[in-house]
Amino acid sequence: MKKYKIVIFLGPPGSGKGTQAALLCKKLGYEYIGSGDLLRARTKIKDYTGKKIKETIDQGKRIPTPVIFKIWMDRLESFRNKKNLKGFVIDGSPRTVSEAEMLEQALEWYGWNKNKKVFFINIPLKEIVNRLTKRKICSKCGRIIPYFGALNNLKKCDKCGGKLVKRADDNLRGVQERLRWFKSEVLPMVEYYKKKKMIIDVNGDKPIEKVAEEILRKLGK
Repeated sequence: MKKYKIVIFLGPPGSGKGTQAALLCKKLGYEYIGSGDLLRARTKIKDYTGKKIKETIDQGKRIPTPVIFKIWMDRLESFRNKKNLKGFVIDGSPRTVSEAEMLEQALEWYGWNKNKKVFFINIPLKEIVNRLTKRKICSKCGRIIPYFGALNNLKKCDKCGGKLVKRADDNLRGVQERLRWFKSEVLPMVEYYKKKKMIIDVNGDKPIEKVAEEILRKLGK
């Protein structure tokens, strides 16, 4: 059976998971799975679930696991039917231990469970607050513009030209809430992977290019 490479990026909010996932996909020609992108695409289908997802996101609430995993499985199925698949990158998921267990089962179902890497990108608490309270998001395509380096100077989205705005929950209270969620739900999931000796630590408190270089080096690229 042909070997595929699956790369999973985990880390606290603001650690740069999405940025590094996009860079790795571009560098290696991998496909991308990001829950945010998939959910935004699903809201364009004007059925009950599409409308409910939009309503839930607008209220700042989390999408239940069964809903998000249905979308994930559809995406994985499309990859399984794709010719010349080099690999794919998973951005910021799974979110909990139960989701990690479900993802392991899904990857085994498709025959992809033998060749994966799980990176944990870590940054200091002070930097998390700084990045999240100062970053912007494109009002048109939803691209998150991190508060980092030359990106600080962007006046419009470098992907679609859309207007840049602040997310409603990118304030101190919103950040504190996300950190509580991260500590109570995500960190136990990270420990789940650590016990399986799958976690590869990455220092995210460096320039974007340096973080990308470390990831490639640890991938053996």
